[in-house]
Amino acid sequence: MNTLQADFEVEELAQALEVSPSGFYAHQHKAEGARARQDQKLRPQIQTLFEDSRRTYGSPRITAALRQAGQRCGKNRVARLMRENHWRARQKRRFVPRTTQSEHDQPIAPNWLARVPAPDRPDQVWVVDITYIHTSEGWIYLAVVLDACSRKVVGWAMSVSLETSVVTEALNRAQRERRPAPGLLHHSDRGVQYASSAYRALLAKLKITPSMSRAANPYDNAMAESFMATFKTECFEQIPATHTEAKLRVFDYLETFYNPKRLHSALGYQSPVEFENQFN
Repeated sequence: MNTLQADFEVEELAQALEVSPSGFYAHQHKAEGARARQDQKLRPQIQTLFEDSRRTYGSPRITAALRQAGQRCGKNRVARLMRENHWRARQKRRFVPRTTQSEHDQPIAPNWLARVPAPDRPDQVWVVDITYIHTSEGWIYLAVVLDACSRKVVGWAMSVSLETSVVTEALNRAQRERRPAPGLLHHSDRGVQYASSAYRALLAKLKITPSMSRAANPYDNAMAESFMATFKTECFEQIPATHTEAKLRVFDYLETFYNPKRLHSALGYQSPVEFENQFN
């Protein structure tokens, strides 16, 4: 009736809906209930968390963040309030890998990742990948090294070319930052950059064991593929104007949001940094 009373008389609406006009007017002046008051309290908290997440959190992560802040509430209520206020998280686009050049004559490592247990602490397994970023100046490429236990990006590098140097730089950064023990497992696709003699020599020098996906099977490197899909959805809503802008956005996303703040359901709704802190 609230919606329709601009176009119809209250008495006509009451008769059509088989309610009394006095009941409608009484409802208009009814004191706000406890549930409505709680909703009023939750809305600004949800909005703040949603904006702090760069508009990337849906109701499950918002609910987890509220509970971490000491606010107990149900996920259905959070979902309803987000719907009512049109707070919708960015939807992850399907990621189609296009940077893999596997038609080469370089040696292919076995898929050791499929044969070992899931890591139970950081620096046991690293997964790697390359993705492209479109800018108004042309393509720029990002190589990442991801810890398979904590989901933390432990090394990354960017370049305007797909030469092996971009992946070696990312791995060298990860090695300098983490200093893993010998025997760490390194999993990649069959891309020529990862199969190159220079990259294999670096892995051997660092005492890191190489592992590669099966032919034409990106699901063997699903964690890295999933990360890239999330990254491109959350970091690049608009096309950067320049390569420099793209690099600044990547740094900001990885170092000030993804690693220290972004909640992961697989980590019990902790950020990668928070998750790793329990091992220190």
